[in-house]
Amino acid sequence: MRQFIRHPLNIPIEIDSANSPSKLDAYSLGIGGLAFHGSRPMNPGSIVHIKIPYIQPEFETDARVVWCRTEDNPNAALGAELGVEFLNTDDAYRTRMVEQLCHIEQYRLEVLHNEGRKLSAEQAALEWISKFAADFPNPQTDSNP
Repeated sequence: MRQFIRHPLNIPIEIDSANSPSKLDAYSLGIGGLAFHGSRPMNPGSIVHIKIPYIQPEFETDARVVWCRTEDNPNAALGAELGVEFLNTDDAYRTRMVEQLCHIEQYRLEVLHNEGRKLSAEQAALEWISKFAADFPNPQTDSNP
């Protein structure tokens, strides 16, 4: 049973493990961590640095690999599915990040449905940020009396 709700998505991320950076796509994100397809297996317990440059403010954190499944298809372009948990305990920021990524993914799907434009995750993020990020609530500056 999952401890956190997962949000399916397709968002570009950058992973740096043992000074070997990779650009990948995360396919599932929750408050506790994220899942992505990696180019190679990693041992559970390994620490990786994650960067999501397409959200504002840019998100960077360290994470621990909690599971790794080697894909069955030897012809697959990517070699493993990995799940990581964030080491940072700042839940407010991570919650905001999850919300923002879900809005970006929803925007991408709406543009495809309403306008027939197929946006990459990066294009959708850049358009959404330019149109809506300024109005997105910021828990660090917004306060509820």
